[in-house]
Amino acid sequence: MIERLVASGFVPGVVAVLARHGEVHIETTGDLAFEGAGSTTPMAGDTICRLGSMTKPIVAACAMTLVEDCTLRLDDPVDDLLPELADMTVLTDPHGPLEDTVAAKRAMTLRDLLAGTLGTGMVPAEPGTVPIADALDTLGEPPPDEWIRRLGALPLIHQPGERWMYDTAAKVTGVLIARATGMSFGDALRERICGPLGMKDTAFSVRAEDIGRLATAYERDNADTGEPVVEDTPDGRWSRPPAFESGGGGLVSTADDFLAFASALLAGGTRRGERVLSRPSVTLMTTDHLTPAQKAVSGFWPGYFDSIGWGLGMSVRTRRTHLGPSVGAYGWPGFYGTAWYNDPAEDLSAIFMMQRAHAGDQRLPMWLDLWTAVYQAIDD
Repeated sequence: MIERLVASGFVPGVVAVLARHGEVHIETTGDLAFEGAGSTTPMAGDTICRLGSMTKPIVAACAMTLVEDCTLRLDDPVDDLLPELADMTVLTDPHGPLEDTVAAKRAMTLRDLLAGTLGTGMVPAEPGTVPIADALDTLGEPPPDEWIRRLGALPLIHQPGERWMYDTAAKVTGVLIARATGMSFGDALRERICGPLGMKDTAFSVRAEDIGRLATAYERDNADTGEPVVEDTPDGRWSRPPAFESGGGGLVSTADDFLAFASALLAGGTRRGERVLSRPSVTLMTTDHLTPAQKAVSGFWPGYFDSIGWGLGMSVRTRRTHLGPSVGAYGWPGFYGTAWYNDPAEDLSAIFMMQRAHAGDQRLPMWLDLWTAVYQAIDD
């Protein structure tokens, strides 16, 4: 399956990892790039890839370490650490003028941030058609204090707790973690998650000495030819520390590193004797937190929540519709073609790493085939 993706020219290389019952199988094919630097460097378990939205589960795990040490509480308002988001207003019409608002009925909480119910998020819309979508698109990624100030100056789209919305909540969570710990968001992740699990290549930028291991990222396609177009090179965006360390999708990592994270969650929060979370925290993170009413008005892909729920920072499978994943499986994909799911019922972790936007869209036929290939291979 992955050789076919490379042979067809869809991506230059792929890494696939399956871990089950203590056995780990890594399959690699292709190179880091189609041309130029990396075009003769084979993909490997330590190839560095942009995680995109697969950043979100790591962010949620870090936030839960702060809940465990009682620095934060799930249902306390976040106003004290994020005063920019206090006393928010809410649009009377999600598609209407930014000035037409009412007061928020309550403050947003950490639970809202982790469950995606804070009241704002991505709004798919053509430019110039929805005022709040245009305003959110202009936030940019300035330093965290400026970013949260800009966000707080905008109204919420919905009342806190009313419905699930994507992406922005994870970015807010990163700012909250930085302020709660008194250190940069990246340093907090390193101290609480990445360091203890040995995730040495997981960060918001790539060290100069490791640039040669960063795969080239490609656009989805050229509108005229259908051929991939370079979106980011190894010496591009991730070659230097960003002004804004985005919890929504800013991390780079490797298959090896992400397996360490996935294995820790599957084992109830511990790996090789190093505990980063309690088993109850993992259970809470991987439980569906959305009500039927919240799913019904989510506005996400039509029918998506028919078989999926949302835990804390990741999706949770609520109904089995294909060979796999099983009910109770959890995980999330990323914009550039990374994907990860743990399936406790099968004692399985599965990770794919490639670098082409938006190959992370799990509705693509290639993903249905890849997950079919994973589950048909299970031999008890």
